[in-house]
Amino acid sequence: FEAGVSQNTTDFLHIINWHAAEEVFLAGDTVEINGMQVITLDTAIENNLLFFTPEPRSPHGADVAPHGDFIVVSGKLDPHVTVYSFQKIMDAIEAGVEETDQYGVPIIPMEDSVEAQVEVGLGPLHTEFDNQGYAYTSLFLDTAVARWSLGGENYRPEDGWTLQSTVPVQYNVGHIAAAEGDTVDPDGRYLVSLNKWSVDRFLSTGPLLPQNLQLVDISQSGDFMQVLYDMPLTGGEPHYAQIIKADKLHPWDVYPEIGWDPVTQSVSPDAVEPGEEGVFRDGNNVTVRMTAVRSHYTPEHVEIRQGDHVTWTITNIERARDATHGFALPYYNINLSLEPGESITFEFDATRDGVFSYYCTEFCSALHLEMMGYLTVQP
Repeated sequence: FEAGVSQNTTDFLHIINWHAAEEVFLAGDTVEINGMQVITLDTAIENNLLFFTPEPRSPHGADVAPHGDFIVVSGKLDPHVTVYSFQKIMDAIEAGVEETDQYGVPIIPMEDSVEAQVEVGLGPLHTEFDNQGYAYTSLFLDTAVARWSLGGENYRPEDGWTLQSTVPVQYNVGHIAAAEGDTVDPDGRYLVSLNKWSVDRFLSTGPLLPQNLQLVDISQSGDFMQVLYDMPLTGGEPHYAQIIKADKLHPWDVYPEIGWDPVTQSVSPDAVEPGEEGVFRDGNNVTVRMTAVRSHYTPEHVEIRQGDHVTWTITNIERARDATHGFALPYYNINLSLEPGESITFEFDATRDGVFSYYCTEFCSALHLEMMGYLTVQP
């Protein structure tokens, strides 16, 4: 029914000249709305920084090919993927655009901006790319992933704009992720189908079922693709994901120095070294300086007064990999995770008198349950 009533209607692909937008912003030709500098529609039209071109109804993403020369749009009620040419769009703008919408936004005719349309199946949503000149589009209604060739000069001109094959997945697929598949240099080889349903793929443990991800081999050319592996995933509906080659990652096992602030990527000036711990008072302002190590907080007892403003710094002085500690002070809604070498500072007002326990929330050793202390707030 939806396809029938929407077959002759379109939405608009928004084309923004961000260089022109930057010039408008730097010239101060904006208005402030809720603290944000906004370019008004009239200003955008006047400065030729916004254009429309028709696209299939209810699109799910505009995906740019690796060389930046084509834009792929899939309208979920249209069995085609529509491929727009960046060069054609630029040529149309240069030649002048006569038609506008009711607000005056120029509309580039679809025939002047589209390079090709490829019929891929029912319910096309999102597209990724590989290193062989192929594109991959998820098919929500067909419960499949389609492979099609990019017929442009930089890809597979010998194959043209053609559907190559589809591989069934279980079940309704929305987003997909190919290895570095939305970058200028895709790696290819593998694709993950981020399915929205699992239905009968796994043992039922109740009404709430996991989402189901599937690993697909896309390393071979032509019409061969193969599902290699299923993996259930709890939590919400899977959306955008990135697959990055492991040899591009150079992570730290522990932070470079004790007292590291991950936000500033440097040692925090408030970091606490062993021997510097304690509770220090300046009127109603109290500073707590604490270290954490398996399996002990120093100090274990903190005494303050009701009404004090507390600034509390904790430094995890571990140098062993994965020696993460937690810190929870539940009444004051404080729950932290401190990775090896990390330092965190937090503040609160001591609004209630009493004795409150704080404790480690990350299993750290056989003495984990002993890693705790007490905050005493005197009335």
